[in-house]
Amino acid sequence: MAIFDRQKQREVDQIVEDYTQHGLSRREFMQRAVALGLTFSAAGALLAACGGGGTSTPGTVDALVVWGDTELANFKAVLEPFTSRTGIKVNVESTRDLDAVLTTRIRGNNPPDIANLPNPGKMQQLAGQHKLIALDKYLDKSKLSADYAQAYLDVGSYQGSLYALFYKLANKGTIWYNPSQFQSNSYTIPDTWDAMIALSDQIAASGKYPWSMGVESGSASGWPSTDWIAEILLNESGPDVYDQLVAHKIKWTDAPVKSAFQKFNQIASGKHYINGAPQSILATNFQPASFLPFNSPPDAYMYYLGDFTEGFITAQFKSAKPGTDFNFFPFPSINPQFKGGVTFGADLLVALKDNDAVKQLVQYLATADAQTIWVKKGGFTTPNKSVDPSAYPDPIAKASAQALTSASTARYGAGDLLPPAVQQAWWKGMLTYIGDPTQLDSVLGDIEAAAQQASQQ
Repeated sequence: MAIFDRQKQREVDQIVEDYTQHGLSRREFMQRAVALGLTFSAAGALLAACGGGGTSTPGTVDALVVWGDTELANFKAVLEPFTSRTGIKVNVESTRDLDAVLTTRIRGNNPPDIANLPNPGKMQQLAGQHKLIALDKYLDKSKLSADYAQAYLDVGSYQGSLYALFYKLANKGTIWYNPSQFQSNSYTIPDTWDAMIALSDQIAASGKYPWSMGVESGSASGWPSTDWIAEILLNESGPDVYDQLVAHKIKWTDAPVKSAFQKFNQIASGKHYINGAPQSILATNFQPASFLPFNSPPDAYMYYLGDFTEGFITAQFKSAKPGTDFNFFPFPSINPQFKGGVTFGADLLVALKDNDAVKQLVQYLATADAQTIWVKKGGFTTPNKSVDPSAYPDPIAKASAQALTSASTARYGAGDLLPPAVQQAWWKGMLTYIGDPTQLDSVLGDIEAAAQQASQQ
């Protein structure tokens, strides 16, 4: 996810002002925007926004999305039946710098008709600024309640009105393993945290490494380990505590948060758990880390990350068969009172203009028929319970979707709900903690300081 800080936004605003008011040339605009780190396509989109380009006509819808490559092609495939049936054309603009492009277009009074947002924090911000259209006027509430668990409707709402449709989900409660190896070694899939630690000890005692872990991710290094903390916190302390932390109604230094970090450290610092730890954890990218359980012979036996990991595995091991050569088991229960809790990530669809074409498109995209098109192509999980599970292309994708639709408690990944400064402090803190677990109090204190500062802004 691109991080677009306030300083960069001010610099972009200055470029826009120079172009619109002080005669900056198009070439100079592009050069300065690219020099700030924007992609060429994002810089072009900003330029079009400044000049009024991209404005939709009554028979078109202007959509701004973060999806590219295969994802973009699949979204366009979803749109084809809509255009054929209604005659409404959807102009899709793709950018990885969505926050920058969307912010500038809104400030230039040229927002897209609809946009896909990578987290609900941005939705809450825009709804609070009265920049979004409430979807209640477009969608039937009884149908929504039948199709979507209330948790998804709650996170997509602001002050009692629905502003975002949860569209493309990632289940973050998945631990990956090789079923053939588990069977040949007589390993039992654990359903509790204690059972998972016991299995890890069993594997380690035999001279093998039970876990693979990698948290390197460029400027966002550390984020994979924050998913661990979020999942542990939800399953150990429950949704109320989870929500209180996200809202900063409890401190990062409080006991439930500290306990989640300590449980994570049972894995990260477990005796003979991870080859080369902690240095290897810090130096290894999260994607190649997922390969270790599926090497021949395996270099590890378990790996935790969201259900998008399936794409990493199948791209690396092209002949691997789902269910036989790779699979996942649900994140284990910690506190029986909160069993079945799962965290997730999602792309949300929002509307920024109110017209009949937008209304028709939103209504279409909310249907099971429209979502099934992408589901069948793979790489798409929907929380819509009306989508036939048989539409998923393999049993693993199907199981991941069912885990989300049937979850007793579902919460958006905490990292993407936090203010950017707090999120980055958390990432940085995880790197420090993994490298030296004795620094836990200091790490939590630093994140708490960032949270306090963010709450005052």
